[in-house]
Amino acid sequence: MTTPTTPTPTRAATPTPAPTRPLSLSRTTATAARVLRQLSHDPRTIALLMLIPCVMLFLLRYVFDGSPRTFDNIGASLLGIFPLITMFLVTSIATLRERTSGTLERLLAMPLGKGDLIAGYALAFGALAVVQSALATGLAVWFLDLDVTGSPWLLLLVALLDALLGTALGLFVSAFAASEFQAVQFMPAVIFPQLLLCGLFTPRDDMHPALEAVSDVLPMSYAVDGMNEVLRHTDMTAAFVRDALIVAGCALLVLTLGAATLKRRTA
Repeated sequence: MTTPTTPTPTRAATPTPAPTRPLSLSRTTATAARVLRQLSHDPRTIALLMLIPCVMLFLLRYVFDGSPRTFDNIGASLLGIFPLITMFLVTSIATLRERTSGTLERLLAMPLGKGDLIAGYALAFGALAVVQSALATGLAVWFLDLDVTGSPWLLLLVALLDALLGTALGLFVSAFAASEFQAVQFMPAVIFPQLLLCGLFTPRDDMHPALEAVSDVLPMSYAVDGMNEVLRHTDMTAAFVRDALIVAGCALLVLTLGAATLKRRTA
């Protein structure tokens, strides 16, 4: 008699997830729309983004009420620095909040690439940066009488690039923070050295040679140089184009690094 054999159960093949493209316009815009919808329910964040740079410029103008030339000399530089700082803070905290709440992990479980996610955040906060930079530039030039030799549109361009750089830096450092408090702690490490070495307080040529060399590789230095080019020249100069391209290139590089270091969950 032949003993019947029990068929050996076969393990079902694990389905291989379909490969996703590194970057998709539809997924990127959907991510940006979701971020903007969330921000629309947070009026305090919107107020921080839109009003704080304007308030700071307003206070600065009347701090130097007896010396308008001082405001003209540093107001253009701060027109780029203030948006960079506020975008850095808001972006880093907002991104970290999504990571710690589990939203980021759920999103990455979907057919959504890291590039789509980072580009979507950059697009959403970039749209806010346009409004923020336009408000700050309009206030400084047409209401606070900031005297610039060049076109105010060039000021707006540099302010926008600075805000986008702040967004990129915020997205990047959020990958290394485990809490919102730690995200804020990155500000002294990332922003303050650039603020001190960018040439706002003293020309970079007058610094110690070692510090001048460090300032040459910091993007905020070129943001300030670009603003100063608009302040002193009527036409777009080659130096201005170089400075703007460097700031834009740094923002793109940091966004790429942010996508490469993006993790599903915070340890």
